[in-house]
Amino acid sequence: MPLAATGDLIAGATADHTAVAAFNIITLEHVEAVIAGAESVGAPVVLQISENAVKFRYGRLLPLARAAAAAAERASVAVALHLDHVQSDDLLRQAPGAGFGSVMYDAARLPYAENLAATRAAADWAHARGLWIEAELGQVGGKNGEPPLDAHAAGARTDPAEARAFVADSGVDALAVAIGSSHAMTSRTAALDHGLLRRLAAQLDVPLVLHGSSGLPDDELAAAVTGGIAKVNIGTALNLAMTRAIREFLAAHPDAVDSRKYLSVGREAMAAAAAELIAVLRAAGGPQHRTTGSGSGTPTS
Repeated sequence: MPLAATGDLIAGATADHTAVAAFNIITLEHVEAVIAGAESVGAPVVLQISENAVKFRYGRLLPLARAAAAAAERASVAVALHLDHVQSDDLLRQAPGAGFGSVMYDAARLPYAENLAATRAAADWAHARGLWIEAELGQVGGKNGEPPLDAHAAGARTDPAEARAFVADSGVDALAVAIGSSHAMTSRTAALDHGLLRRLAAQLDVPLVLHGSSGLPDDELAAAVTGGIAKVNIGTALNLAMTRAIREFLAAHPDAVDSRKYLSVGREAMAAAAAELIAVLRAAGGPQHRTTGSGSGTPTS
């Protein structure tokens, strides 16, 4: 089927009191695994390519993006294509021509005023081209000359009042919030600030996004969804599954040289991991549990 729009998938998940899983992809095996996992549970999914993944692929966006789009168009479930953690304006401007329906523009490293100005400009540019846009806000600096704290640094938290002002002034369609998760965690031991999540959901009328979700156990993911998270970003969990499976295969077959043998094992492991995580998110919500607030606004583009 044709590529889906990220905003539409999130609006649908919000109506169902669930969340959309958004997986970061690096190789074609990631693409195929995520789609297979989503198909196995009959759920829509978002394929995300980060700026770091583009750098890994020699700075070229199109090869992986076109492969992902081609695979998505043959999927039996709705699949959206999202450009993640974009800091380069040049990369941002490649998004529409590469098939992306949404972008996450990341200026959170900048002082608040500069973050807001850059994000406002990116949002205006994106909306003029039909792109849905997500931004991120961690702990704002500026007091006593302190720099902004990265949204996934230890102790970083998004302030509800600042978040409300940022969303209103920037015009973004969704906001990634800092509530205790962290990128690249290899153990599922993180705990979220659910009280803060409830306050953010009550203050904001755009969908809330959770980054760094691989470090969260199932119950924390489920609680995040019932608390108001509408999009859950996952990356490291796939890489852990792939790497573990390949290591085990090569340990058992030390003479193996055909990359198809171990890549297929890694792909199957990622597909299983994706299916399990999607199922957690889909089972988490419910009309009697979901906090109103973040999911009540329909994406504007």
